[in-house]
Amino acid sequence: MRVWAGKSYPLGVRYDGAGVNVSVFSEAAEAIELCLFDDEGGEQRVTLPEETGNCMHGYFPDLEPGQRYGFRAHGPWAPHQGLRCNGNKLLLDPYARAIHGSVDWDEAVFPYHFADPEGEPNNLDSGPYMPRAVITQPHFDWGGDRRLNIPDNELVIYETHVKGLTIQHPGIESELRGTYAGLSHPACIEHFKKLGVNAVELMPVHQFVHDAHLVERGLRNYWGYNSIGFFAPHNEYAADKRPGAQVAEFKNMVKALHQAGIEVILDVVYNHTAEGNHLGPVLSFRGLDNAAYYRLIADDPRYYMDYTGTGNSLNMRHPHVLQLIMDSLRYWIEEMHVDGFRFDLASTLARELHDVDRLSAFFDIIHQDPVIRQVKLIAEPWDVGEGGYQVGNFPPGWAEWNGKYRDTVRDYWRGEDQTLGEFATRFTGSSDLYESSSRRPYASVNFITAHDGFTLHDLVSYNEKHNEANGEDNQDGESHNRSWNCGVEGPTGDPEVLALRARQKRNFLTTLFLSQGIPMLLGGDEIGRTQNGNNNTYCQDNETSWYHWNNIDEELLAFTSQLIAFRTAHPVFRRRRWFQGRPIHGKGLQDIAWFTPKGKPMAEKHWNEGFAKVIGVYLNGQQLPGTDLFRQRMTDPTFLLLLNAYWEGIEFTLPAKRWAKRWQLILDTAAASFIEEDSEPIAARTPIALVGRSMQLLQRLD
Repeated sequence: MRVWAGKSYPLGVRYDGAGVNVSVFSEAAEAIELCLFDDEGGEQRVTLPEETGNCMHGYFPDLEPGQRYGFRAHGPWAPHQGLRCNGNKLLLDPYARAIHGSVDWDEAVFPYHFADPEGEPNNLDSGPYMPRAVITQPHFDWGGDRRLNIPDNELVIYETHVKGLTIQHPGIESELRGTYAGLSHPACIEHFKKLGVNAVELMPVHQFVHDAHLVERGLRNYWGYNSIGFFAPHNEYAADKRPGAQVAEFKNMVKALHQAGIEVILDVVYNHTAEGNHLGPVLSFRGLDNAAYYRLIADDPRYYMDYTGTGNSLNMRHPHVLQLIMDSLRYWIEEMHVDGFRFDLASTLARELHDVDRLSAFFDIIHQDPVIRQVKLIAEPWDVGEGGYQVGNFPPGWAEWNGKYRDTVRDYWRGEDQTLGEFATRFTGSSDLYESSSRRPYASVNFITAHDGFTLHDLVSYNEKHNEANGEDNQDGESHNRSWNCGVEGPTGDPEVLALRARQKRNFLTTLFLSQGIPMLLGGDEIGRTQNGNNNTYCQDNETSWYHWNNIDEELLAFTSQLIAFRTAHPVFRRRRWFQGRPIHGKGLQDIAWFTPKGKPMAEKHWNEGFAKVIGVYLNGQQLPGTDLFRQRMTDPTFLLLLNAYWEGIEFTLPAKRWAKRWQLILDTAAASFIEEDSEPIAARTPIALVGRSMQLLQRLD
């Protein structure tokens, strides 16, 4: 095997059309071997000949795409000093573009003997039990594809799972179900278009590992929040099983979605890796340079800081770890053409020493990077460490999953007291969280449900979680769900309960899509997907989590599609600037107003009535500030939204003529669809009957 000096940059194993440059960072290793594997599993080892700036490198003119490989790092084994090199352990390339195979949980992949974790190192060869990295071909015909750059205030996000979405879809060929190719299949894209979403947020697609403790129980890591390859599309989601073929299949998926006008946002997990705590396996980072890649306990570096609840936290204070993450993000943007990222447990990334720091190095380099700062950046603004709940505290340029929106809207519609004032704040974009930091309403990613928790169907069907199938005695998952079963726990044939549940679903969805901010719909909620009360299906790679396309709630799907189309058609529900609560341009009616059930403007005392659950919201479409992207002043009809979270029906008197002389009812969540356009006009000051736990939307006529 010919090997030349090569270069220290770029990191990883990169084919340049003539040969392959190899470069690996490690401050700890004394030597690193490139290990090459043939089809029979035979291994050839070549020591990288050069070192520059803690990067060992070499150039291999005879290597080509498709070659499977790994590394072995030779150096000190001193866990008490945080050093865990062992040349008997095959290591994945942190920069691998593709990974073939999976971890076989033999004792050899662990750094210690099961019988004595604190004893001598385990020197069994892990090679036979490890997946291999694959050298990939960088060329791909994108055919002019580029990022769509949909304005943030126009986004409608659909959070989904690559496998679960299509694994049971009857309109997709069986060999394509559950794959990247299945997600971009015409039948799947047709559903997205019919629904009206313009962005899919994919749960983790970085190569991940099925945890040993789950495999032992016959389960799998379905959600995928257990990354080991930050550049590699997860190989199990590829219909084409040839080594490395998942890269082109992923690119074809992005290309097809872009052609349909749909952006691709990735849920990325840079806060920890699949190597776990001190009892975890040696798969990659730990064996290359444990102390550089991970946050270790300062006075006992045998152990790991854990802000994620998974055993370890990546060391965001180290420049090469930051470089790894930035290189990964740029790769997915420039080479894979994705449109943005949702950062799992993003507070962990901002921890410099211990506290979450808004001005941490991570944010600094994101904001100065000319590539990354142009895409959509969404934070899950919490972790499990002290002070980790940071909703509203991320810097300008970031949107956030708004957990306060979720909690408040759930509480309001289940009839909790003392929620009306906060509900109004959340409905109008959560200015208390974002306005002071110069962010706009679309900094708030609003959601009622997400992958972590109940589906919408289960939110209105269960008071308690039912996670027994996870094998953890129902101790896992959130116990305070702010859910309400409408009177019966779980499935029922009671028509009154079923009607109330259907109305509550429509209430939640209508609230979501008429609120200011970015709406995010949990995939499957539009078709009535249930997880049978399991609110933590991270390990349920089966029909518990998969979408049930043969049992669709067609009525709910049609209603959701109508709602999204309505939002898309009316800019008053997706404003780019904050409400002022006063006349704009110095004249006319104010941009927003709030009314009591008697049709009178809300006074301070009304907000403070803890039992109040009924309100009217006036949204002035003629008072939209600013212009559209073509510098045309935006106008829209004026709407009045009436909400009744009380369990009994109530009469709501329409406001006086100065607000509108006549109104037309266009939506009532007590009905299963939008009202016909030719419904009778309703005069000002007319009492309207609002069914218990329902909403009505009226449009101003004159």
